[in-house]
Amino acid sequence: MEFDLPEEHRMIRETVREFCDQEIAPIAQEIEEEHRYPSEIFDALAELDMMGVPIEEEHGGLSGDQLMYALVTEELGRVSGSVGLSYAAHISLASKPIELFGTSEQKERWLRPLAEGEYIGSWALTEPGSGSDASDMATIAEKDGNEYVLNGTKQFITNASEAGSILVKAVTDPDAGYDGISTFIVDPQEDDGFEVTTLWDKMGLNASPTCEITFTDCRLPEDRLLGAEGEGWEQTKKTLDGGRISIAALSTGLAQGAFEAAREYATEREQFGSPISKFDAVRDMIVSMDRKIERSRLLTHKAATMYDEGEDVTRLSALAKLDASETSREVAEDAVQVLGGYGYTTDFAPQRFYRDAKLMEIGEGTSEIQRLVLGRELGL
Repeated sequence: MEFDLPEEHRMIRETVREFCDQEIAPIAQEIEEEHRYPSEIFDALAELDMMGVPIEEEHGGLSGDQLMYALVTEELGRVSGSVGLSYAAHISLASKPIELFGTSEQKERWLRPLAEGEYIGSWALTEPGSGSDASDMATIAEKDGNEYVLNGTKQFITNASEAGSILVKAVTDPDAGYDGISTFIVDPQEDDGFEVTTLWDKMGLNASPTCEITFTDCRLPEDRLLGAEGEGWEQTKKTLDGGRISIAALSTGLAQGAFEAAREYATEREQFGSPISKFDAVRDMIVSMDRKIERSRLLTHKAATMYDEGEDVTRLSALAKLDASETSREVAEDAVQVLGGYGYTTDFAPQRFYRDAKLMEIGEGTSEIQRLVLGRELGL
């Protein structure tokens, strides 16, 4: 069993880490307070060839693997949950399905600009009334000649207000249940009938736009159907296997950032004539953070490696996502505690990691849903 990362992966990680420290960390709190999507950061990531890490080079990507992509996502999360979240949604949800299920024409038209970073992508599954039952859809796509007419509302959609393309799930056969769901590619700049109706203010992650979007008689040509009619739910399940790994990586990064802030503060802050890191209560808290992060990172890397080997990773991706998301929240909370009053101020990063981490237990399947998935995988 090999635990050392390949040299190419280490080089990519170091390149992204340096970029994060120099370009993202100095503005991470600022963009949160301004609720500003940092387009300049994603333009710079495109110049580094990072916007299509796991996408094949022939489609504009880097031809990396899921493990490499997880490393990049973790490094982004270490300094900014918002940047990491928008990046993960762009890769796992908006780009990868086109590579997996699209025609050669769709890959050239829609995947290449995503992988090259010409614009960011989005993926629309959740609806206002669906909650954890994402298959309960009211969005309908009706065939009309050589077009589909799309009507409905999608909720909590990452990147939608900034996206150059959005993958939308809609019902094409209301009587077929799961087999009646299909996937469509929407151009938010050109397709009439598309509207961003709400841009949500959130507890955290406010530099990553989260939107409600509506479709009103939005007409799409036949070539916007991804795969065949009725394949949308199977595509969704395969997509979420990779997506959960990316959220696990992002969660691990958030935890790492909070841990580093707490460790640095504890070694510099003195009380009663000693650094507070020398006090048992603080030291033990920081040691516990490190243990949890190491466990979550190992689970994430294992899931990513098995994904790259073509194995079924439903159990592992759910396990990694569940563990890492809870680790991120626990570690960030403890980091606030280590800093005391300072940890509650926006002058220090732990409060931002704490607010950002909570979504990791909700997005791409709540912790409760991950336990349901794991129970089914265990035959329970």
